[in-house]
Amino acid sequence: MRMLGFTYNEEGLGELAGLAAALGLEAYALAVGSRDSVADYSYSVFKRIYYAPRMSTDQAFAVISDLYDKIKPDMIVAPSLKDNTTVLAMLASNKKLAMFTEAFGIVLMEGKIRAKRRVMGGRAEAYYEASTPIALTIARGYYAPPASSEKGAGLEEVKPPASKLTILSVEVKEKGSVDLESASIVVGVGRGFRRKEDLRLAEQLASLLNGVVGASRPIVADYGWLSEDRWIGISGKKIKPKIYIAIGISGAPQHMAAVMDAETIVAINKDKNAPVFQYADYGVVADLYKFVPKLIEKLREKLGGR
Repeated sequence: MRMLGFTYNEEGLGELAGLAAALGLEAYALAVGSRDSVADYSYSVFKRIYYAPRMSTDQAFAVISDLYDKIKPDMIVAPSLKDNTTVLAMLASNKKLAMFTEAFGIVLMEGKIRAKRRVMGGRAEAYYEASTPIALTIARGYYAPPASSEKGAGLEEVKPPASKLTILSVEVKEKGSVDLESASIVVGVGRGFRRKEDLRLAEQLASLLNGVVGASRPIVADYGWLSEDRWIGISGKKIKPKIYIAIGISGAPQHMAAVMDAETIVAINKDKNAPVFQYADYGVVADLYKFVPKLIEKLREKLGGR
């Protein structure tokens, strides 16, 4: 089978290469990035990598649509990120393709693709099957780059058409430096926190445990209290820490699906009926404003006043 990959982040070429190598696919890819940055991920499993330094979503759609007609792939695949998903959804609609999102466990069949997807807040897996050609976004963390670091794919720059979008203004997004996906301990904060200033309780706890602070959707998207790189959820980051401590988080399926791979989940919530307790290995029914300061105090005693 033939695969056409797409990624707005050139690092996503590693996941696409891992999938192509695992399934023995004839692989091509389109990436947004400079020639030098794309060359760092030009795994030899790719027959050719097309690239452009910059592309809006409508420009990327136009380019990948042309490549689809030229290459005639059986699979069009992208890592599961927002802009990637937007472009693939446009392509799937235009070409009348079936589309799976957050797919993993992909299996090739005669003229078909079977894939798995987490459902019910991550507590179950569903199997999906559709005829090729098909568009898929792949769940993050399931397809590692090929063991062989050999590079050598041919690179070809593409010239996207003029964008049909009119940019009215540009607002620079706050850049964070938190790497949630590789953290061993993550402290998650939710709407149980009443003020932005109160998040320092979670920050103090995370610091004592050599962990980092993440957040549910409302804290990032609605209140703007933390930067987007701290968003834990289906639309944010999926994490696999040794310990995940959810403070003031109700446990919406979209959030819990992103933390199900944590080795241990600890929940702190004053609502004993909060869904988060269904997922937790350890649960504390308490007001976070009373419990967390005491927890910090006890940890400092144990750790010698840190």
